[in-house]
Amino acid sequence: MTGSPHLSASLEDYIETIYHIITEKQVARGKDISTRLSVSGASVTEALRALSKRGLINYAPYEVITLTTEGSNIAEDVIRRHNALKQFFTNVLALDDPFAEEGACKIEHTAPPAVIARMVDFIRFLEICPRDGKDLIAGFANFCQQERPLEPCVVCVAQGTENLAGKRVG
Repeated sequence: MTGSPHLSASLEDYIETIYHIITEKQVARGKDISTRLSVSGASVTEALRALSKRGLINYAPYEVITLTTEGSNIAEDVIRRHNALKQFFTNVLALDDPFAEEGACKIEHTAPPAVIARMVDFIRFLEICPRDGKDLIAGFANFCQQERPLEPCVVCVAQGTENLAGKRVG
């Protein structure tokens, strides 16, 4: 995270939601946040006070809510973690979009930044790997759906070796 003293998962959800609303509408209001998160106005007010006290939002009762620079940085970090996790879950683990979204929402608050960075690196590696990383991902997706590989791994490895021999690496 970018310098905020440990925000709870709930406060991270609030700051992420505020960021998305501001992106759409330029400013956020308590009722927008309440609707988006399906929480009471009292819960929103409590969270807004906590975020304001930490210097992450500009907030006064009945006024529009905006993010401070630090608040915006933290929101962008939460969103980056969420998107990286969701991409890993859908592209590598072959999970369906709603399930990947739910998992990303839960894990984004607890996964160490180094773990998320390594997941992003792994996805990038598979996408550019000369040993047919994209085929590996597709094969895994099929394995998850069919509970078995398309063909025995020995055949797949032999084909991969032949494909690799035909490519120039380096």
